[in-house]
Amino acid sequence: MMYPRYKNFKNLCSILPLGLLALTATSSHISAADVTADKGVHLFILSGQSNMAGMNPKLSFIPTVETEFGKEHVIIVKDAKGAQPIRRWDKSWKTKTGQKEEVYGELYDRLMQKVTKAIKGRELESVTFVWMQGERDAKENHADVYAQSFMSVVNQLQKDLGHDDINLVIGRLSDFSAPKRYADWDNIRQIQVDLAEENPRAAWVDTDDLNNIINRKGKPANDLHYTKEGYVILGQRFAEAAIDLIKN
Repeated sequence: MMYPRYKNFKNLCSILPLGLLALTATSSHISAADVTADKGVHLFILSGQSNMAGMNPKLSFIPTVETEFGKEHVIIVKDAKGAQPIRRWDKSWKTKTGQKEEVYGELYDRLMQKVTKAIKGRELESVTFVWMQGERDAKENHADVYAQSFMSVVNQLQKDLGHDDINLVIGRLSDFSAPKRYADWDNIRQIQVDLAEENPRAAWVDTDDLNNIINRKGKPANDLHYTKEGYVILGQRFAEAAIDLIKN
């Protein structure tokens, strides 16, 4: 399916129970919050590097998911840090040749400390992992292991949360490009799209129009980071993609 500002590559069909069909025939509107009123909460985990750190979920992401599911039915946890490679989340990270870092996975541990505290005593109806990262790995030329590293992070989450049906929303790297310093930029952009296309529980979000600034020479330029308005739009797109995955 093609959406105005994000792409969701699922094509699943849902069949409503006859009782629910009869109910909808006599009601003008049934919200998702009504349907899930007696169920658990929807957990949204937001993580990544600087462009995730720059997004304030209170401005668009949180209001959107709370409107859809009800404030009492959502938990949002965000933890992000700029300029960090994916190995700071992937506890088993290694290069294609098998080389390992001395320290890796510490940002995942920091994230999970927040998640564990936030969900204590709550039943999870769904888990959605929203990811905005890859700039550092593009700079360090680690595209050859990026997909493997991302799925390793997802596997960690599935194991630690006891959910093998986690939804994934991936923010694709923007159209910023500095070939001399970010040789793997386009490669990781494509890998992120492929990860979403190959997983029926995943979607990728377009960011190409969020980084349009006026440079020092007064000319438009595609920056590494996004504009103030761009971060608000990013949160909205993340929320819409997440909602679509959960509802379908």
